[in-house]
Amino acid sequence: METLNGSPPLPERPANGHKGTFGRALIAAGSRGMSGAAALAGLGALRSGAGLVSVAVPAGLVPVVGSIEPSYLLLPLPEDDEGRTSGEAEEMLRVASVEASAVAIGPGWGRCEALERIASSLFVSLAGPLVVDADALNALAAVGTLDSDSVTDGERVLTPHPGEMARLLGTDVSSVEADRQGLAAELAIRSGAVVVLKGAGTVITDGRRQVINETGNSGLATGGSGDVLTGLVTGLLARGMRSFDAAWLGVHLHGLAADLASWELGQSGLIASDLPDWIPAAWCAIGDEGGGGNVSGEN
Repeated sequence: METLNGSPPLPERPANGHKGTFGRALIAAGSRGMSGAAALAGLGALRSGAGLVSVAVPAGLVPVVGSIEPSYLLLPLPEDDEGRTSGEAEEMLRVASVEASAVAIGPGWGRCEALERIASSLFVSLAGPLVVDADALNALAAVGTLDSDSVTDGERVLTPHPGEMARLLGTDVSSVEADRQGLAAELAIRSGAVVVLKGAGTVITDGRRQVINETGNSGLATGGSGDVLTGLVTGLLARGMRSFDAAWLGVHLHGLAADLASWELGQSGLIASDLPDWIPAAWCAIGDEGGGGNVSGEN
Protein backbone atom coordinates (compact mmCIF):
# COMPACT_ATOMS: atom_id res chain seq x y z
CA MET A 1 0.00 0.00 0.00
CA GLU A 2 1.42 3.37 -1.05
CA THR A 3 0.77 6.23 1.36
CA LEU A 4 0.58 9.61 -0.36
CA ASN A 5 1.61 12.84 1.33
CA GLY A 6 1.53 16.49 0.38
CA SER A 7 -1.32 18.43 -1.15
CA PRO A 8 -4.16 16.98 -3.22
CA PRO A 9 -4.41 17.92 -6.91
CA LEU A 10 -6.77 20.70 -7.93
CA PRO A 11 -9.36 20.53 -10.71
CA GLU A 12 -9.01 22.65 -13.81
CA ARG A 13 -10.94 25.93 -13.87
CA PRO A 14 -10.48 27.60 -17.26
CA ALA A 15 -11.08 31.33 -17.39
CA ASN A 16 -13.51 30.95 -20.30
CA GLY A 17 -15.57 28.22 -18.62
CA HIS A 18 -19.37 28.23 -18.27
CA LYS A 19 -21.89 26.24 -16.20
CA GLY A 20 -21.58 23.22 -18.43
CA THR A 21 -17.80 23.29 -18.18
CA PHE A 22 -17.92 22.73 -14.44
CA GLY A 23 -20.41 19.88 -14.42
CA ARG A 24 -23.79 19.04 -12.98
CA ALA A 25 -24.11 17.35 -9.59
CA LEU A 26 -27.27 15.46 -8.62
CA ILE A 27 -27.94 14.90 -4.90
CA ALA A 28 -30.69 12.42 -3.98
CA ALA A 29 -31.31 12.92 -0.28
CA GLY A 30 -33.71 13.79 2.50
CA SER A 31 -36.91 12.48 4.04
CA ARG A 32 -39.55 13.83 6.39
CA GLY A 33 -37.68 15.29 9.37
CA MET A 34 -34.35 15.13 7.51
CA SER A 35 -34.64 17.95 4.99
CA GLY A 36 -31.44 19.45 6.38
CA ALA A 37 -29.39 16.53 5.09
CA ALA A 38 -30.43 17.31 1.53
CA ALA A 39 -29.84 21.03 1.96
CA LEU A 40 -26.39 20.57 3.50
CA ALA A 41 -25.26 18.12 0.82
CA GLY A 42 -26.48 20.54 -1.82
CA LEU A 43 -24.52 23.39 -0.25
CA GLY A 44 -21.40 21.25 -0.19
CA ALA A 45 -21.82 20.55 -3.90
CA LEU A 46 -22.34 24.23 -4.70
CA ARG A 47 -19.18 25.18 -2.80
CA SER A 48 -17.19 22.61 -4.80
CA GLY A 49 -17.42 24.90 -7.81
CA ALA A 50 -19.78 22.63 -9.75
CA GLY A 51 -21.70 24.49 -12.44
CA LEU A 52 -25.17 23.22 -11.55
CA VAL A 53 -26.51 21.37 -8.51
CA SER A 54 -29.80 19.47 -8.61
CA VAL A 55 -31.30 18.24 -5.33
CA ALA A 56 -33.80 15.38 -5.63
CA VAL A 57 -36.05 15.10 -2.57
CA PRO A 58 -39.49 13.74 -1.66
CA ALA A 59 -42.03 16.17 -3.09
CA GLY A 60 -43.16 17.37 0.32
CA LEU A 61 -39.67 18.67 1.09
CA VAL A 62 -39.31 20.86 -1.99
CA PRO A 63 -40.60 24.08 -0.36
CA VAL A 64 -38.34 23.90 2.68
CA VAL A 65 -35.21 22.79 0.81
CA GLY A 66 -35.77 25.40 -1.87
CA SER A 67 -36.14 28.11 0.75
CA ILE A 68 -32.70 27.32 2.17
CA GLU A 69 -30.78 27.96 -1.06
CA PRO A 70 -32.14 29.55 -4.25
CA SER A 71 -29.24 28.22 -6.35
CA TYR A 72 -30.57 24.65 -6.29
CA LEU A 73 -32.37 23.00 -9.16
CA LEU A 74 -35.05 20.91 -7.44
CA LEU A 75 -36.41 17.52 -8.51
CA PRO A 76 -39.59 16.47 -6.61
CA LEU A 77 -39.75 12.70 -6.14
CA PRO A 78 -42.71 10.43 -5.32
CA GLU A 79 -42.88 9.73 -1.60
CA ASP A 80 -44.33 7.05 0.65
CA ASP A 81 -46.61 7.52 3.65
CA GLU A 82 -43.60 8.09 5.92
CA GLY A 83 -42.22 10.93 3.79
CA ARG A 84 -39.41 8.88 2.27
CA THR A 85 -38.53 8.58 -1.41
CA SER A 86 -40.73 5.78 -2.78
CA GLY A 87 -39.86 2.96 -5.15
CA GLU A 88 -41.63 4.83 -7.96
CA ALA A 89 -38.77 7.33 -7.95
CA GLU A 90 -36.19 4.87 -9.26
CA GLU A 91 -36.83 5.53 -12.94
CA MET A 92 -36.92 9.30 -12.37
CA LEU A 93 -33.54 9.14 -10.64
CA ARG A 94 -32.12 6.97 -13.39
CA VAL A 95 -33.23 9.45 -16.07
CA ALA A 96 -31.91 12.41 -14.07
CA SER A 97 -28.62 10.60 -13.55
CA VAL A 98 -28.06 10.40 -17.30
CA GLU A 99 -27.95 14.21 -17.45
CA ALA A 100 -25.73 14.50 -14.36
CA SER A 101 -21.95 14.51 -14.33
CA ALA A 102 -21.95 12.87 -10.87
CA VAL A 103 -24.58 11.62 -8.43
CA ALA A 104 -24.84 11.19 -4.66
CA ILE A 105 -27.40 9.08 -2.82
CA GLY A 106 -28.26 8.52 0.81
CA PRO A 107 -28.03 11.54 3.14
CA GLY A 108 -31.14 11.63 5.31
CA TRP A 109 -32.90 9.05 3.14
CA GLY A 110 -34.31 6.84 5.88
CA ARG A 111 -34.52 3.06 5.63
CA CYS A 112 -37.03 0.87 3.81
CA GLU A 113 -37.02 -1.94 1.25
CA ALA A 114 -37.77 0.42 -1.64
CA LEU A 115 -34.67 2.50 -0.91
CA GLU A 116 -32.61 -0.67 -0.55
CA ARG A 117 -33.65 -1.63 -4.08
CA ILE A 118 -32.91 1.85 -5.46
CA ALA A 119 -29.50 2.07 -3.80
CA SER A 120 -28.50 -1.41 -4.94
CA SER A 121 -29.70 -0.83 -8.50
CA LEU A 122 -27.90 2.50 -8.90
CA PHE A 123 -24.71 1.21 -7.28
CA VAL A 124 -24.56 -1.73 -9.68
CA SER A 125 -25.69 -0.13 -12.93
CA LEU A 126 -25.10 3.63 -12.96
CA ALA A 127 -22.59 4.46 -15.68
CA GLY A 128 -21.29 7.72 -14.18
CA PRO A 129 -19.60 8.60 -10.89
CA LEU A 130 -21.63 7.81 -7.77
CA VAL A 131 -21.09 8.78 -4.12
CA VAL A 132 -22.83 6.51 -1.61
CA ASP A 133 -23.40 7.85 1.90
CA ALA A 134 -25.43 7.36 5.06
CA ASP A 135 -28.68 5.40 4.56
CA ALA A 136 -27.63 4.31 1.07
CA LEU A 137 -24.62 2.61 2.69
CA ASN A 138 -26.96 0.95 5.18
CA ALA A 139 -29.08 -0.17 2.22
CA LEU A 140 -26.08 -1.78 0.52
CA ALA A 141 -25.16 -3.49 3.77
CA ALA A 142 -28.70 -4.84 4.12
CA VAL A 143 -28.86 -6.36 0.63
CA GLY A 144 -25.20 -7.33 0.33
CA THR A 145 -24.54 -5.40 -2.89
CA LEU A 146 -20.84 -4.66 -2.67
CA ASP A 147 -18.78 -7.07 -4.76
CA SER A 148 -17.04 -5.31 -7.64
CA ASP A 149 -17.74 -8.17 -10.07
CA SER A 150 -21.37 -7.06 -10.31
CA VAL A 151 -20.68 -3.33 -10.71
CA THR A 152 -20.32 -1.36 -13.95
CA ASP A 153 -17.15 0.57 -14.72
CA GLY A 154 -18.61 3.80 -13.30
CA GLU A 155 -16.54 5.37 -10.53
CA ARG A 156 -17.76 4.85 -6.97
CA VAL A 157 -16.98 6.57 -3.65
CA LEU A 158 -18.20 5.13 -0.34
CA THR A 159 -18.17 7.48 2.66
CA PRO A 160 -18.88 5.44 5.81
CA HIS A 161 -18.40 6.44 9.41
CA PRO A 162 -17.17 3.57 11.64
CA GLY A 163 -20.70 2.34 12.42
CA GLU A 164 -21.64 2.14 8.74
CA MET A 165 -18.29 0.55 7.98
CA ALA A 166 -18.97 -2.15 10.57
CA ARG A 167 -22.34 -2.92 8.98
CA LEU A 168 -20.84 -3.08 5.49
CA LEU A 169 -18.19 -5.59 6.60
CA GLY A 170 -20.30 -7.52 9.08
CA THR A 171 -18.12 -6.67 12.06
CA ASP A 172 -18.23 -4.28 15.03
CA VAL A 173 -17.10 -0.71 15.53
CA SER A 174 -14.24 -1.63 17.86
CA SER A 175 -12.77 -3.90 15.18
CA VAL A 176 -13.05 -1.11 12.61
CA GLU A 177 -11.29 1.36 14.90
CA ALA A 178 -8.54 -1.17 15.62
CA ASP A 179 -7.63 -1.52 11.92
CA ARG A 180 -8.95 1.52 10.08
CA GLN A 181 -6.44 1.43 7.24
CA GLY A 182 -6.58 -2.31 6.70
CA LEU A 183 -10.37 -2.57 6.68
CA ALA A 184 -10.77 0.51 4.49
CA ALA A 185 -8.46 -1.11 1.94
CA GLU A 186 -10.36 -4.39 2.23
CA LEU A 187 -13.66 -2.67 1.46
CA ALA A 188 -12.11 -0.73 -1.43
CA ILE A 189 -10.77 -3.89 -3.04
CA ARG A 190 -14.00 -5.80 -2.50
CA SER A 191 -16.26 -3.07 -3.88
CA GLY A 192 -14.00 -1.54 -6.52
CA ALA A 193 -14.75 1.85 -4.94
CA VAL A 194 -12.72 4.55 -3.29
CA VAL A 195 -13.45 4.36 0.44
CA VAL A 196 -13.52 7.40 2.71
CA LEU A 197 -13.52 6.04 6.27
CA LYS A 198 -14.46 9.08 8.31
CA GLY A 199 -13.14 9.98 11.75
CA ALA A 200 -10.02 11.51 13.25
CA GLY A 201 -7.43 10.87 10.55
CA THR A 202 -9.94 10.08 7.80
CA VAL A 203 -8.63 7.31 5.55
CA ILE A 204 -9.02 7.68 1.78
CA THR A 205 -8.04 4.57 -0.19
CA ASP A 206 -8.63 2.68 -3.41
CA GLY A 207 -6.86 -0.41 -2.09
CA ARG A 208 -3.58 0.50 -3.79
CA ARG A 209 -3.00 4.00 -2.45
CA GLN A 210 -4.07 5.75 0.70
CA VAL A 211 -4.09 9.18 2.26
CA ILE A 212 -4.48 9.83 5.97
CA ASN A 213 -6.10 13.25 6.19
CA GLU A 214 -4.53 15.78 8.53
CA THR A 215 -7.07 18.61 8.37
CA GLY A 216 -10.15 18.95 10.56
CA ASN A 217 -10.94 18.97 14.26
CA SER A 218 -13.55 17.85 16.79
CA GLY A 219 -15.92 20.56 15.58
CA LEU A 220 -16.78 18.17 12.75
CA ALA A 221 -18.37 15.82 15.29
CA THR A 222 -21.79 17.35 14.71
CA GLY A 223 -24.85 16.22 12.80
CA GLY A 224 -24.79 17.10 9.12
CA SER A 225 -21.07 17.61 8.64
CA GLY A 226 -20.84 14.37 6.67
CA ASP A 227 -23.64 15.54 4.39
CA VAL A 228 -21.59 18.60 3.46
CA LEU A 229 -18.64 16.32 2.65
CA THR A 230 -20.80 14.11 0.45
CA GLY A 231 -21.92 17.09 -1.59
CA LEU A 232 -18.40 18.47 -1.83
CA VAL A 233 -16.95 15.21 -3.17
CA THR A 234 -19.87 14.82 -5.59
CA GLY A 235 -19.31 18.31 -6.94
CA LEU A 236 -15.61 17.65 -7.47
CA LEU A 237 -16.47 14.49 -9.39
CA ALA A 238 -18.92 16.52 -11.46
CA ARG A 239 -16.07 18.89 -12.30
CA GLY A 240 -14.18 16.00 -13.86
CA MET A 241 -11.87 14.81 -11.11
CA ARG A 242 -11.23 11.09 -10.77
CA SER A 243 -12.67 9.38 -7.73
CA PHE A 244 -9.52 9.09 -5.61
CA ASP A 245 -8.49 12.69 -6.24
CA ALA A 246 -12.01 14.03 -5.66
CA ALA A 247 -12.26 12.19 -2.36
CA TRP A 248 -8.79 13.34 -1.28
CA LEU A 249 -9.42 16.99 -2.15
CA GLY A 250 -12.95 16.95 -0.74
CA VAL A 251 -11.86 15.57 2.63
CA HIS A 252 -8.94 18.02 2.76
CA LEU A 253 -11.13 21.05 1.99
CA HIS A 254 -13.85 19.92 4.38
CA GLY A 255 -11.39 19.59 7.25
CA LEU A 256 -9.62 22.82 6.36
CA ALA A 257 -12.94 24.69 6.34
CA ALA A 258 -13.55 23.37 9.86
CA ASP A 259 -10.09 24.49 10.95
CA LEU A 260 -10.58 27.98 9.56
CA ALA A 261 -14.07 28.26 11.05
CA SER A 262 -12.90 27.10 14.47
CA TRP A 263 -10.43 29.98 14.73
CA GLU A 264 -13.40 32.33 14.78
CA LEU A 265 -16.21 30.15 16.16
CA GLY A 266 -14.35 27.64 18.31
CA GLN A 267 -14.67 23.90 17.93
CA SER A 268 -17.55 23.56 20.38
CA GLY A 269 -19.57 26.25 18.62
CA LEU A 270 -19.13 24.85 15.10
CA ILE A 271 -22.22 23.41 13.39
CA ALA A 272 -22.59 21.76 10.00
CA SER A 273 -24.24 24.75 8.34
CA ASP A 274 -21.15 26.84 9.14
CA LEU A 275 -18.96 24.65 6.93
CA PRO A 276 -20.22 25.73 3.48
CA ASP A 277 -19.54 29.36 4.40
CA TRP A 278 -15.89 28.52 5.11
CA ILE A 279 -15.18 26.31 2.10
CA PRO A 280 -14.40 29.38 -0.07
CA ALA A 281 -11.68 30.40 2.41
CA ALA A 282 -10.35 26.85 2.29
CA TRP A 283 -10.16 27.05 -1.50
CA CYS A 284 -8.20 30.29 -1.24
CA ALA A 285 -5.88 28.78 1.36
CA ILE A 286 -4.83 25.98 -1.00
CA GLY A 287 -4.23 28.34 -3.89
CA ASP A 288 -7.35 28.03 -6.03
CA GLU A 289 -7.93 31.56 -7.27
CA GLY A 290 -9.89 30.79 -10.38
CA GLY A 291 -7.28 29.49 -12.78
CA GLY A 292 -5.11 26.56 -13.65
CA GLY A 293 -4.79 23.53 -11.48
CA ASN A 294 -4.48 20.00 -12.70
CA VAL A 295 -6.37 16.75 -12.52
CA SER A 296 -4.55 13.50 -11.92
CA GLY A 297 -4.92 10.99 -14.72
CA GLU A 298 -5.12 8.06 -12.32
CA ASN A 299 -8.38 6.70 -10.95
